[in-house]
Amino acid sequence: MNNFKSGFVTIIGRPNVGKSTLMNQLIGQKIAIMSDKPQTTRNTIQTIITTEEGQIVFIDTPGIHKPKHKLGEFMNKSAQNTFRQVDVILWLVEPDMKIGKGDEYIIEQLEKIKTPVILIINKIDTISKDKILEVIATYKDAYNFAEIIPVSALTGDNTKEIPKLLLEYLEEGPQFFSKDMITDQPERQLVAELIREKALHLLQQEIPHGIAVVIDRMKNRDNKDIVDIDATIICEKDSHKGIIIGKQGSMLKKIGSNARKDIENLLGSKVNLQIWVKIKNNWRDSDFLLKNYGFNKDEMN
Repeated sequence: MNNFKSGFVTIIGRPNVGKSTLMNQLIGQKIAIMSDKPQTTRNTIQTIITTEEGQIVFIDTPGIHKPKHKLGEFMNKSAQNTFRQVDVILWLVEPDMKIGKGDEYIIEQLEKIKTPVILIINKIDTISKDKILEVIATYKDAYNFAEIIPVSALTGDNTKEIPKLLLEYLEEGPQFFSKDMITDQPERQLVAELIREKALHLLQQEIPHGIAVVIDRMKNRDNKDIVDIDATIICEKDSHKGIIIGKQGSMLKKIGSNARKDIENLLGSKVNLQIWVKIKNNWRDSDFLLKNYGFNKDEMN
């Protein structure tokens, strides 16, 4: 392919600024889970956009925050490690008139590298055009950005320009993935994340960060368009287990019902979903359990 460009782009930002929403918008399909609770994304997720002009591999990272346990440390280091491994950084911020301490910390990290940084001001659907100009002016003075783009990841406003702009910063290179591939995540991982997303939406504030989801079995039925899935929600306390299950199993049933719809859309077939709940005390501080639940300890070093 003549003049075909390719490269890697990371999406960074504080928790809950809309990184996963933006990624889903850019690729036109739901891959990264979304929630109004911080720390929704735990693993770096690769998604791919391929056009006639080139291929962009996006790495969605966990939100950068002050860690309180080993899982938090993993999430922070996972995000920061990508700074030096990509061709372009997309930094997503909310349309605030003042730069907070969390964003000041991110600026400090960015000043240590030479990678081009494109600032994406998200949620412009929530403020006036005059306010958008004020926000642009505020951030323009804080760091030497390659570009500043105001968007709404929720509505898609101005997001179509992002891939075209990114290709301008990438060099000629190979096509890393086939053109019909949009993520490197295995189906089991995507299914587990969809279940966790529904739990994030439905459970109390303090519980979701203490859960992980493991897919125990995922198998197509012979001669039938049905996938049988057995999943386990791991929690840290007996009291949490009771809340996740709910009165006469009502909460667990609701989580399963909501998750099944998205899983069926993902897999393109009917799904028989069974979910259990187990307690593993302080799993977020256990190296062994973090690895067992799909978190790569090597990325923490």
